Amino acid sequence: MDNHLYVSPSPHIHGGDSISRNMYGVLIALIPAFLMSLYYFGVGALVVTAVSVASCVGIEYAVEKFLMKKEPAIWDGSAVLTGVLLAFNLPSNLPVWIVIIGALAAIGIGKMPFGGLGNNIFNPALVGRVFLLISFPAQMTTWPVPKVMSLDYTDAETGATILSVLQAGGATSAPSYTDLLLGDMGGSLGEVGAVALILGLIYMLARKIITWHIPVAVLGTVLVFTGIMHAVNPTEYAHPVLHLFSGGLILGAVFMATDYVTSPMSKSGMIVYGAGIGLLTSLIRLFGAYPEGVSFAILIMNALTPLINNYMKPKRFGK
Repeated sequence: MDNHLYVSPSPHIHGGDSISRNMYGVLIALIPAFLMSLYYFGVGALVVTAVSVASCVGIEYAVEKFLMKKEPAIWDGSAVLTGVLLAFNLPSNLPVWIVIIGALAAIGIGKMPFGGLGNNIFNPALVGRVFLLISFPAQMTTWPVPKVMSLDYTDAETGATILSVLQAGGATSAPSYTDLLLGDMGGSLGEVGAVALILGLIYMLARKIITWHIPVAVLGTVLVFTGIMHAVNPTEYAHPVLHLFSGGLILGAVFMATDYVTSPMSKSGMIVYGAGIGLLTSLIRLFGAYPEGVSFAILIMNALTPLINNYMKPKRFGK
């Protein structure tokens, strides 16, 4: 007989949600983007995603089973989601061994040392991505040309991303809005097809997996800041719509900045957090050495989440 008394704060209301339900809900929302990456990058997208997912699940299982000495909880979907998001931040021609190292960094550095799901400070997929970007800068910035495929996916024809072109040539080298929306451009797996990512956003909002606060704050801040810079000097700074639909901005704003563990709890805190990500992303893109800044911006604001939670606490129930 269980003689323990479990006490938790009121109100005692069960909303019907669970970790696995939400994790698999996000995975369902990522299906359109995954299908689009398969269309543009073929077998490379499939191999990178499969290796990333299998590595993340296997590493998490091994850590929980043999190091933490507890029953592995890999079926909750969190390790699978980390693997998919890590793959979506990688080029489709990345060798398998580098993908495995990224998974090791994501799970072995970004997640499990803090105690596993619910305790990590930083988004694990972005930890893996930034680790690879710093360790293998050449491989991580070599982007396959869409729909130009080879039997050896690591030997695909490569080209520059839109953000790289904009950074090198100013605002005059911009692609069409159709290419931006449909994803006919170079980049990581999850950067192609803004339409597919927006469909995922609509699905998650409808299922109430996330709220609108963080995505709208991130995208709105980028739109306003880059719009001001474009108005000041339209020949040097690209139109804000280009910034909105290029790179990993939508992927980061919708699927990674909204991570429950690493984002603020209050709605006002979410808006401040999202605005910080949007501002940092804009500053890095326009004035930094890297053409893309979403990953760095999210990780920096992850670190500030405890501070935001401390100063922007939700109103107590019944007060």
